Amino acid sequence: MTESQKIPVPDFGKGIPLSKLSDGGALAGSVDGEDLILVRHGDTIFAVGASCTHYHGALADGLVCGDTVRCPLHHARFSLRTGEAICAPALDPLPRWRVEQSGGNVFVREKLPDMPKPARAPASAPASVVIIGGGGAGLAAADMLRREGYDGPVTMFSADDYPPCDRPNLSKDYLAGTAEEDWIPLRSAEYYAERKIELVLNAPVSAIDAAHKRVQLENGTTHGYGALLLATGADPVRLDIPGAAASQIHYLRTFADSKAIVARTTSSKRVIVVGASFIGLEVAASLRARGVEVHVVAPDRQPLERVLGPQVGAFIRKLHEAQGVVFHLGLTVQRLDGEKATLSDGTSLDADFLVLGVGVRPSLALAEKAGLVMDRGVSVDGYLRTSEPAIYAAGDIARWPDPHTGDRIRVEHWVVAQRQGQVAAQNILGRNARFDAVPFFWSQHFETTIRYVGHAENWDTIDVDGTLEAGKDCSVTYKRAGRTLAVATLARDRESLEAEAEMERHAG
Repeated sequence: MTESQKIPVPDFGKGIPLSKLSDGGALAGSVDGEDLILVRHGDTIFAVGASCTHYHGALADGLVCGDTVRCPLHHARFSLRTGEAICAPALDPLPRWRVEQSGGNVFVREKLPDMPKPARAPASAPASVVIIGGGGAGLAAADMLRREGYDGPVTMFSADDYPPCDRPNLSKDYLAGTAEEDWIPLRSAEYYAERKIELVLNAPVSAIDAAHKRVQLENGTTHGYGALLLATGADPVRLDIPGAAASQIHYLRTFADSKAIVARTTSSKRVIVVGASFIGLEVAASLRARGVEVHVVAPDRQPLERVLGPQVGAFIRKLHEAQGVVFHLGLTVQRLDGEKATLSDGTSLDADFLVLGVGVRPSLALAEKAGLVMDRGVSVDGYLRTSEPAIYAAGDIARWPDPHTGDRIRVEHWVVAQRQGQVAAQNILGRNARFDAVPFFWSQHFETTIRYVGHAENWDTIDVDGTLEAGKDCSVTYKRAGRTLAVATLARDRESLEAEAEMERHAG
């Protein structure tokens, strides 16, 4: 659509009839050249920015739940009253405008200042907070501590050499060459300085002394804490491939990993991706976007079958094959001789390098050494507290009681990690907030994005609504004993939000 063909939006400064606003609906418009939405909640009218502060999703296409609005892209959630980003992945607030009603019309007036932050955290707040981990959970926790008014020392120890980054982008747009490098850091250096968050890079922690509330770094220094958040994430599963030189094997977990793969593509024509996981397939799609020949070798019958079932797995396979990806399923890489890879059936493939995406393992060594109670992860309660009262855990390592399935679960999703970091920070400050968010993730394969809400480790029924083979306008529901555990959608973003809200209503 050209500029001249764009559908005009109402100028809210000139006013619109109240009758045009349905209760719970969102209407897009503008005032003084800025885009915003009007939302009616009972007798109250809210005016907030039109775009999500995460990836700029159109909030008019989202879902209004009470006095909140949810983004259709990645399910960020905002307060309509304050503009605050109350649920990750968005961290920054929406702008707000003053609204007047007169003569049956609604008028948007001047932009409002940001809501004042809490003056200070409660008296029960700890003297200091240490966060171990430089990923999404750790940053979201530090951010929430400051948003909640905590003014004590906050120190993040990260084993990485880069600041917290937009990790989902490392296998998606950045690897594909469509995202700039300066988009990847989640926050600027000025952000940490302004909020007095001490971010210490290249600082792996070697031990936790829970009795004396101290952590020891690998360099021998120690650091005390009043409260501690463990957010150590997960590490890639590593394989020993006979004959392979270290320079021929790549993993993807950090910004440095993604940059290294990008550097290799400049002089490479053929790549083998080992593993048909989400990471492996996103890497395959991104490398095809760079014109690299890609072969996927995996022991599975279908890609992603364990998580999404055989129907969706077959669809994803066809989607990749249509873009030139070649699959070798039911097989493994037996050895590498120079640039010749031999598969378990004797097939020989040429490869300039290999990317291994066969899953991750939670980084539990610190927690185990500290004597925390474990349960195929770090065991936490509904408030993300570990067996040590001053220690919380969030992200890939945490196993918590899920009110939606009734099970204790551990989830390796970026958005879940961020949301857990936020809730852990609130509870460090004594807010007594239960973690009850419905798990959510998205996965990108060429022009197709899958959005998934809920958590289904096993199911007895898969219901498909729509034509999955068409690759658009489709939802897949995973049930056990008649109860919906998870819903995957293609091109049904609002339905994904509605499924999330429905799961929230039926939790417990």
